[in-house]
Amino acid sequence: MSSSSAIAVVPATFTIYLGMDVHKDSITIAVLPEVAKAPTRVERLPNDFGKLRRFFDRLAKQGQLRCCYEASGAGYVLQRAISDWGYSCDVIAPSLIPKRSGVQRKYDRRDASDLARLYRAGELVTVHIPSEAEERVRDLVRCRETFQREVLKSRHYILKFLARRGLIYREGTNWSRGHFAWLRRVARPFSSPLVSEDQLVFSEYLELLDYKLKRRDELDHQIENLVLTPALATTVGFLQCFRGFKRQSSMVLGTEIVDWRRFAKPSQASAFVGLVPREASSGSRERRGSITKAGNSHCRHVLIQAAWSYRHRPRMSAEIKRRQQGQPARVTRIAWEAQQRLYKRYQHLAYRKSPQIAVVAVARELLGFLWAAMQELPHTTPAVAGSGVI
Repeated sequence: MSSSSAIAVVPATFTIYLGMDVHKDSITIAVLPEVAKAPTRVERLPNDFGKLRRFFDRLAKQGQLRCCYEASGAGYVLQRAISDWGYSCDVIAPSLIPKRSGVQRKYDRRDASDLARLYRAGELVTVHIPSEAEERVRDLVRCRETFQREVLKSRHYILKFLARRGLIYREGTNWSRGHFAWLRRVARPFSSPLVSEDQLVFSEYLELLDYKLKRRDELDHQIENLVLTPALATTVGFLQCFRGFKRQSSMVLGTEIVDWRRFAKPSQASAFVGLVPREASSGSRERRGSITKAGNSHCRHVLIQAAWSYRHRPRMSAEIKRRQQGQPARVTRIAWEAQQRLYKRYQHLAYRKSPQIAVVAVARELLGFLWAAMQELPHTTPAVAGSGVI
């Protein structure tokens, strides 16, 4: 499918808006010309690119097409295909679509019609669409996160199984070298304190953990190679100047956000990761609640984990000095200012509120420092204009 295919020339002043409700097997399309009050037709088509293209080519003879659909598990395959055909297509943030509280019915035709109407009115917020290469790297980093969660599950299986049999390691810290050596001794056939049936179960749990650790380490090796590529090296290097950010957490932010300049100010970055507070203010009354969590959960997780390290006094450890070698002086200065500011912020809030609330506030301010540092990135890719893109 090439964008160079011949498409009938239409007047640029006449626009047709298409709202698409996308499913695995079908796509419902609402056709809304710019001069019409309501969609002139709503078609349900099979999710087949050949038939979709013929439908689009016929419509393109009547006006310039502008399409949109909600971000979902369908990904960006449809958007890339439509762009290759030579038509404009945006992907919409579903959580930011305006909803009418009185409407109690939801079905595909209505969803497609509402998308077309709101898209024409400019009421929808589009998401940033990564390139195919960026998406592949992001999925690799997410796969590593999945294995880390699986490792945690396997550790829980082992500890809880042994605790039910009265076997608890008391000679040091769990998952240290000594603990792993103790687990190996427990698993040995002739010296194990477990009976044969329990030994079989324990051995399976331990082998499962070993498998997950090996696969996670192999993914770490692949990610380490990706960090050296020009597309990621600078971003990851800047992020690792900050306390709490090693290679993996820096890769998460780098691959999820990609283009930091699409955020005109830090508050937009906070909204992207769901770290802004809920608000229900009216008149002179001002009421704010917990964070919205209506954003990228991968970024929010690593930011909150990193924020816990700012409860300690500011200090330039040997590891941070090593990570800052060769990095711009302005970036390292921002990282040091973040340590000083966020330590005071955490201590002030933790004294008045719970540590969990304090660390979320620190994570929100930490993102502001990261945003400031990322403005020093070279202009390798154009920034996304406006605040309507997340």
